[in-house]
Amino acid sequence: MSARKAPAAPVDWLFFEREAMKDGYTSICGVDEAGRGPLAGPVFAAAVILPQGCVLEGVRDSKKISEKKRELLYETITQTAKAWSVGFATEQEIDELNILQATFLAMRRAVEGLSVPAQIALVDGNQTPPLSMPVRTIVKGDARCESIAAASILAKVSRDRLMREIDTLYPAYGFAKHKGYGTAAHREALLRYGPCPVHRKTFLKKILGQDHG
Repeated sequence: MSARKAPAAPVDWLFFEREAMKDGYTSICGVDEAGRGPLAGPVFAAAVILPQGCVLEGVRDSKKISEKKRELLYETITQTAKAWSVGFATEQEIDELNILQATFLAMRRAVEGLSVPAQIALVDGNQTPPLSMPVRTIVKGDARCESIAAASILAKVSRDRLMREIDTLYPAYGFAKHKGYGTAAHREALLRYGPCPVHRKTFLKKILGQDHG
């Protein structure tokens, strides 16, 4: 007789916010990015300060939510948050700085854009961006921390909206569908048409076999 697998413990979505509050912080922002991996378009980041004790129904890691649900949650988050901001770094900045530093730049722009100053940032991942405040990194934070999950949704929705606009400028590549990620259809279009101005040139060398910078 096989043993039953114990059910997973429920996620305490406010654990990290409470830990920060114990240390005296009252203005806590969650920070996450969207678009590190695509071959085209900017990398986005969002910063969100939620009211203390706020858990929004349905807010989870943006990658595990449908596009329609993300759009609805975007409105809920922006209407509920004490402050929120979205920043990005362009494909040119990605090529000049590298993707990690460009992501840090997008995060800094998001945090600096908050209408209410944050005292501490809870950041998804294990790499610390250079922000003008203490930073606590949380691995898989978008699946464990409410304010980071909210930021992940704002960053993802904002980037997807821009990629749909870019699709109208360069319809041959299918950006509205794959959002710049390296799908088979996207790679085929690249080989057929070559890169367009929104492609990250440093990401294309293996695909195109040469430097198109």
